[in-house]
Amino acid sequence: MPKAKHGEDAAYSLLKAFLAPILMALFRPKVTGLRNVPNSGPLIIASNHLSFSDSIFMPLVVPRKVTFLAKSEYFTSPGLKGFIKKLTFIALGQVPVDRSGGRASEAALITGLRVLGRGDCIGIYPEGTRSPDGRLYKGRTGIARMALESGAPVVPVAMHNTAEIQPTGQVVPRVRQVEMVFGEPMYFDGDSTDQTRLREITDEIMQTIQKLSGQEYVDIYATKAKTLQNQSEESGIEEE
Repeated sequence: MPKAKHGEDAAYSLLKAFLAPILMALFRPKVTGLRNVPNSGPLIIASNHLSFSDSIFMPLVVPRKVTFLAKSEYFTSPGLKGFIKKLTFIALGQVPVDRSGGRASEAALITGLRVLGRGDCIGIYPEGTRSPDGRLYKGRTGIARMALESGAPVVPVAMHNTAEIQPTGQVVPRVRQVEMVFGEPMYFDGDSTDQTRLREITDEIMQTIQKLSGQEYVDIYATKAKTLQNQSEESGIEEE
């Protein structure tokens, strides 16, 4: 194992060992279906995304390291605060990628495939960003391509209550019970260049997450929903 990865794994294990007893006692996680998570081999965990704390609570209960693909900006902030943020994200098992689209999306895919190629587990939020209103939004097809090209199964998971625990913009979380429901592994085959197949797989994953979460599904991207919401707020028009 490369020295850098060994150091990151050690930091992840240390942070998890420190946080687990505290967070388990405070938030009393209710976990269903954890047996559906394979103990070894390449794996993609696909989750809905309600709060920043999703990236803390879900890896807390999974018995293996979960690597997330995080925005590169989290790792490049200047000064002491930026350095601390960088170390924190590394300890949380996150790796930096440029998620601005186009060739950057391709780079994120390659990074994810590299992690899966080592036989590791990655966590993905198919919506691409946090839900602006608690509903479940259309998934992006990168997860389908990654599943096809790696051969890794996809385990869907639904996070509950994390938006109430840590709403967007709130630093200190509220103490509430968090719930996680893990579904059965999903296996896919097909041509990773077939856009129709990629959309079919992605929609199937999102439908399964919706069944586990009970969220209302909206067939647009969350980024578009946020843009529409911001435009509405700027114009002073309330959404019905």
